[in-house]
Order: sequence, then C-alpha cells, then structure tokens
Amino acid sequence: MRRAICALALCAPLLLAAPAPAASPVGSTAQTTAAQVRPTFDAPSLNASRATAVFLAFPKVKRWLDRYPPNPQTSADFNRVSRRWTVHVWSGRAGEVARGTVEDLTGQVLEAWTGPQVAWTMARGYHGAFAGRAYSDWWIWGLSCAVFFVGLVDPRRLLSLRTLDVLALLSFTVSLVYFDRGDIFSSVPLAYPPLLYLLGRAAWIGLHGRVRPGRVTIFWPTAVLLAASIFLLGFRIGVNVQGRGVVIDVGYAGVVGADRILHGQAPYGHMPVADQRPLCGPSTLANRPHVQTDGRCENANPYGDTYGPVSYLAYVPAVAAFGWSGRWDSLPSAHAVSIVFDILVAVGLGLVGLRFGGGRLAALLVFAWEAYPFTAYAMNSDTNDAIMPALLVWGFLLLSSPIARGAGAALAGWTKFAALAVVPLWLTYPRFEWRPALRAAVAFLVATLAVFTVLLLEPSLVDALRTFWHRTIRFQATRGSPFSLWDWGQYHARGLPDLRFLQRVLEVAVGAFALAVAFFPRRERRPWELAALTAALLLATQLVLTHWFYLYLPWMLPFVLLAFFLPRGDAERV
Repeated sequence: MRRAICALALCAPLLLAAPAPAASPVGSTAQTTAAQVRPTFDAPSLNASRATAVFLAFPKVKRWLDRYPPNPQTSADFNRVSRRWTVHVWSGRAGEVARGTVEDLTGQVLEAWTGPQVAWTMARGYHGAFAGRAYSDWWIWGLSCAVFFVGLVDPRRLLSLRTLDVLALLSFTVSLVYFDRGDIFSSVPLAYPPLLYLLGRAAWIGLHGRVRPGRVTIFWPTAVLLAASIFLLGFRIGVNVQGRGVVIDVGYAGVVGADRILHGQAPYGHMPVADQRPLCGPSTLANRPHVQTDGRCENANPYGDTYGPVSYLAYVPAVAAFGWSGRWDSLPSAHAVSIVFDILVAVGLGLVGLRFGGGRLAALLVFAWEAYPFTAYAMNSDTNDAIMPALLVWGFLLLSSPIARGAGAALAGWTKFAALAVVPLWLTYPRFEWRPALRAAVAFLVATLAVFTVLLLEPSLVDALRTFWHRTIRFQATRGSPFSLWDWGQYHARGLPDLRFLQRVLEVAVGAFALAVAFFPRRERRPWELAALTAALLLATQLVLTHWFYLYLPWMLPFVLLAFFLPRGDAERV
C-alpha cells in the first residue's frame, strides 16, 4: 500500500502536466486530429486557413461581410505566447473591414471587430471607456437623468413644451446606450433628432422675437436647488478624483501642450510619437513610453495638437503646479483643469441668472449644469470641452461691453473652432452699428494675437503658422470618422450612403446662417435672443461635423438653458 501511494505521488505531476483534450473549433465540420488534441508549444492546433474560416463564419463577421463582394483578401498570424490567431480581412477600396482573434486550442472567436470597430477602439463598446467609473454604471446614469428631469420640469404642467425640451436634452441617452454596446450604425442616427429639435427650438426663440409675459415658473425653492447643486458638484468631483487613470487622449493632449509651452515650444508639431522610437521606462509598464527627439521619455499622443492654442494655455497653470512625469498616468493637472472649468461654467451661469432673473433663476441654471449627465460625462472623462462654454458664458455675462464680447468670442473660438461660428453675431450685438462692432472686432483681434504668441516660441513664425494650419484646421477639415452620418461612405459597404456632398451643402448653409443672423433682423436684440441664436449656431455646427461625440453637448447646454429660461420681456434689454 505504501509503495502504491508513493508511485501515485510520483506520477501525479506527470498526470497534471498532460494536455487536456481540445474543444471542437467554432463552426468546424471536420474531425479533430491527433495533432489538434495534443499540440506542442511550437505547433499550433489550427492552421491559418482554418482559423480564417472559423472567423469568417462567425455570425457578426458574416453579416458585415455580406455587404461586400465575395472572396475578400485575408491573413492570419499566430502568437505562440498567447496561443491565439489574429485574423485580418480586407475588401478593395474599403481597406480592412474586419479583424479578430481566434483561440487556437478551442477554435473559439474571442474578439470580432467589424466596420468602424477595426480602426476605432472607442467604437468597440468597452465598459468605462468614458466618464470615469461611476457614470458608466447604468443606475447612476439613470438617477442623474431623473434628477435633471425632476429639477427642471414643472410638475403642475407636465404636458407642456418645457417638458418636451427637457426630454430632448436627455434623449441623447438613447444614442449613448447603443454606443456603449458598440453599435455605431444605430447610435449615430439616434443623436440627430434631438440635435435637430434643439436647433429648431433655439432658432425659433432667437428669430421670432416674441415677448413672453411674466417669468418662467420655477417649482423648487432656491435653497433646494442650491443644496442639490452643491451635492452634485461634490459627487462629480469625488468621482473625478477617484477615477484617476482614466484621462482620455484629449485631456492628455492638453497636459502635453502646456508642458511644451512651459519648456519654450509651441504645442504644434511637438507632440510625443512612437514611430520607430525605442522604448524606455520600466519594462513592467503596460503602456511603455518612447524616447523622443529631445531625449525625454514620454507616452505617445501624435494627434494631440489639433486644438486651438487656448486649449493648451488653459492647462499651463495646472501643469506648472502639479508637473508632468512624461507618462500617460493619473495626470492630476488634467483632473484639475476639468474640475475648475466645470465650476467656472456653473458660477458664470449663476451670475448670468442673478443678473437677468434673480436668485431663483441663478440657482436653477447652476443646478441644470451640474445635474445634466452629459456635463458629468465630459468632466469625468477629463476632456477640454468645458473650457469653450466657460469662456462664452463669462463673455455673455458682460455682453453689454463690446470689448468683453469680442475677447470672449476670440478666446472661445481659439479653444474649439466650432465657436468661431458665433463671432459675427457677437460682434454685432445688439444690432449692427459701426463703432461698437469695430470695438468688438478690435478686441477679437487683440485677444487672437495674444493667444497666438505661443507660435513665437518657434524659431520661424512662418513655419509655425504653416504647422498650425496643417495640424489643426486642415486636419479637422479632412479627418475621417464614423461618429457622424457624413463619412460612412468610407466603408464602401452596401446599404451605407455617401453623404459628403450633402454635408458640404449644409456647411455652406451654416456659414450663411451665421452671417445672416449677425445683420438681420435690424432691430435691437434682447439677451435671450442672443443666447438662443448662440445655441442655434453651436448646434448647427455640431450637426455638420464629421467627427461628433457626446462630449460636445456641454458646448451648447448653457445657451440652450438661457434660451429656455431667461426672461423674455421688453424690460430685459442690455
């Protein structure tokens, strides 16, 4: 008996080390061979053609490839460490149309990316890719929507246009649900109805010039709205701080650009890259940095210099205070900028409400900004998308000053180029007159020259201007993206239209609209009309963008709120 036990003890390691039988590959009709059952480290269980056949038979891949001509070009590579096949599928002008991984031992398809998911990881439906941790949970998002709805509607008049307005602002959630599932061809069309509705409402308010008797009724007491706003702000900041490590590339770009300015360089043409550069830093890092031309060890962000100079100047104080390690780490300076500008928008809205409607309107506007889930979405993704609305809101607060309007429009426009659409309107408010319009234009020019002094950090101003043009405006105008209807023609897939021509027509229409509202009607405009037309122009610009995303909703929200809730009486002229 003792000998049997010893023999079993000696044999046990050999038994545990023996390979388990392989599962049948997905969609396989052939019998499993002995080589497949007992693969060695060097010999894969499947071959390239079999792994490709398994991947092409996967239902999601098969449905997408039905849009293309038969017999696409394929390739399959085997990774001997992970024991997985990576399969690529190409189709003519469309390029790579599908990509995925197949587990060698079982033949199971582990990943299957089609269409926009091939080139865009953000289109794959990864949980928590945006909005930090808490706001990626459906119950927190749903609770945020409920708080926003209850706080803004009038429960005594639920069947009203005001309720419809609030629901329109929240209805982007439907599109977001499909985006989170990785269904881009459903999420994108669902974003346009609320954009069109809000554009129509804002344009009607701004152009109709209709005076509304009395003030907008606000159901909740001022103290309740303020208490809720403080709680929501604290919650958002807590989520932001606890969500360190989830700063997306936009916030990282701001940090890099500010670092370049502090080191005597313009951001444009000096972003860290990875191409052909040696790795550096600890080998244990999941995302190792690369050695740059100046010898610094930095994580790559090659397209981080596509924004206006204010987008980088806004990060300079935070980077000077917190520094930057050169890595895409927790980036405390990015968190700080996101939090500060979120607060600046809220404070600016409160002061606008206090000026034009009193304490209760101020509390309502602050509450609406802090309660809107998509402003939390941007804040907790640590983007730069609150900078532009903050500058516009503070410019609106001082709208009686042509200098403040001109400077505010310039700073906002050189943060996000979409804000340049409001420049003609803001320069000619309250109606076109040469002297005030000229003062506003001079302020716009002075502010523009001030922020573009960052280009003087380069040895040649001409080269710096050329680099700025190619890296920003030209790049933004020619980039491809699946996150709008306008560039789906790039996939050359049956059933997806090419709407580029229609986009060009609408872009011209938006430009004409921006010029028209600057000069017509000739009567003097009121503050709520300026707010409404500003919202309409920002919404119209978003409608024609090739690359649109939910992070852009904070651009228009302050002015949509002002259009809906500012008093509309003859006395409110400034």
